[in-house]
Amino acid sequence: MRLPKRWLRYWPIPLCLALIGSGYFAWGELTRTRGNQTISFVPAKASCNTEGSLQYCAYRAAAGTNGDIVYYLHGRKLDAHIWNDTTYYTAMIQAQWQKTGALPPTVVAVSYGGTWLLTPKGARSDSGLLDDFMQRLPAIEAKLGKPKRRILLGESMGGLNVLIAGLNHPSAFTKVAALCPGVYAVSPFSKISEIRSSMERTGANPKIIFGIWLMARQYVANDAEWQTVSPLKLIDRAGPDYPVLYLSNGLYDAYGNFEGTERLARTATAHGVQVEWHPLLWRPLRHRCAILVCFPHEQNIGES
Repeated sequence: MRLPKRWLRYWPIPLCLALIGSGYFAWGELTRTRGNQTISFVPAKASCNTEGSLQYCAYRAAAGTNGDIVYYLHGRKLDAHIWNDTTYYTAMIQAQWQKTGALPPTVVAVSYGGTWLLTPKGARSDSGLLDDFMQRLPAIEAKLGKPKRRILLGESMGGLNVLIAGLNHPSAFTKVAALCPGVYAVSPFSKISEIRSSMERTGANPKIIFGIWLMARQYVANDAEWQTVSPLKLIDRAGPDYPVLYLSNGLYDAYGNFEGTERLARTATAHGVQVEWHPLLWRPLRHRCAILVCFPHEQNIGES
């Protein structure tokens, strides 16, 4: 059967499309990442459990612990199992502890899911996780033993959450380490023009800011509720008896958090809070922060 001449006229088009598609696939296959850099260390022994809606894993090093408990609050889309991940910065922390022979704390990684915000109970149905978290600590510690010190550690979303918990309940914690925390100088209920101006000042990615705007409104109903969790508002009532703050953030940060975190460090210092502020060029290098917070007597650990 012979094809009509008008069909023959267009046969190069599907051929070209097929060649382009094949080339695109071949290039993608050739340039795709084929592995991950891993860290060599002896993973801490994990014991996972639940308390209500809170999932947690307690990690204890085989060589023993120093009596402190670090509550680790993870970043977005992670979970309570991330502490022993060989590709994550938490592996670098454990490797460094083992290298120096320092007894580490018991680490309790807690999670309410992939995305969550610790807020007091308010108008939103998803609010109230701050109250729940604080109420779960005695039950967790009844199983693990009373700590010498409670320390909070978190990055990104978790960095904001540890600030909310630590600044709302300052007597409950000795130290708070917030690594690249989601601290903003504007409220998610600010005018659009103010949010746009903030993005221009900080270089924040509009898609990321929109996602954060949506998440915040899932847990807080209005600006008055936001002020109960905004670290920049909470720090106004701080004093010298507040937990030691360890803050870090990257200048070139697509989340636009450098401005807010720097302001938080400056205001906390003015209120007499002991602050370690470590501005970074980029977001990485978080492991050094955690080591210094948990082992302030060994200031050289983790430094290159």
